[in-house]
Amino acid sequence: MCARNKCWVIFVVFFIIVSIWPNIGSAASKKLIVTGSSTVAPLVSEIARRFESMNNGVRIDVQTGGSSRGINDVRNGIANIGMVSRTLKSNETDLQAFPIALDGISVIIHASNPVITLNQQQIIDIYTGRLTNWKSVGGRDARITVVNKAEGRSTLELFLDYSKLKNSEMKPHIIIGDNPQGIKTVAGNTDAIGYVSVGAAEFEINYGAPIKLLPLDGVDASVANVRRGIFPLSRSLNLITRTAPQGLVRDFIEFARSTQVHDLVEAQYYVPVSVH
Repeated sequence: MCARNKCWVIFVVFFIIVSIWPNIGSAASKKLIVTGSSTVAPLVSEIARRFESMNNGVRIDVQTGGSSRGINDVRNGIANIGMVSRTLKSNETDLQAFPIALDGISVIIHASNPVITLNQQQIIDIYTGRLTNWKSVGGRDARITVVNKAEGRSTLELFLDYSKLKNSEMKPHIIIGDNPQGIKTVAGNTDAIGYVSVGAAEFEINYGAPIKLLPLDGVDASVANVRRGIFPLSRSLNLITRTAPQGLVRDFIEFARSTQVHDLVEAQYYVPVSVH
């Protein structure tokens, strides 16, 4: 039999542990880590903020780094959810994808550049260094500054697929990471050319960025044409998981694919995905 004071201390400690233990488990289960595509991240951040406001105690940490990071982090158990701005490949069947929006990819140049269109071969020749002056494609007499995406970016992979090029064939002067960096680079260089998300570009143009989107294969680069399904270089923006979503992961993905966030999708200049 323990002394009265000692027994009382033991009782109090036991009571505190029993009282806080469920909350410790709850806190752990109410945090999600989401990593990956810089194209998808701004949209997911907005969706996460709304989800947090509707679910007390939930915290969602959204980190960028490219689609490859999202895939690797999910596979390695570092992230609960990955963000990938393309469809999954044949060697990624171990993952599950959940589209949350549609987007396109197109070429951007400075708004002051007189060039109004480039065909596919001209784009290829510019990116492989065979065309080096804007004058050769109807522009002013100025050296073309080629801006390319870094390895691990799905925008790069899709652009390479469209142009039928290997990354080793590209001759860039500047290598950038995310869409904002690409847009900022072209906006700050009157002779630059790059390629970015159509939605991201339209968003920045609407807020005064001095860039313009060029048509692709004769189709205007616009969110409206992505919505119509006629833009030649379109893609789905996805959330991915390693296994079938459960618990908070499932709840967040369902919310991100619901009509409750269509206004957020459209505010980012993407096309909402209807889930039946």
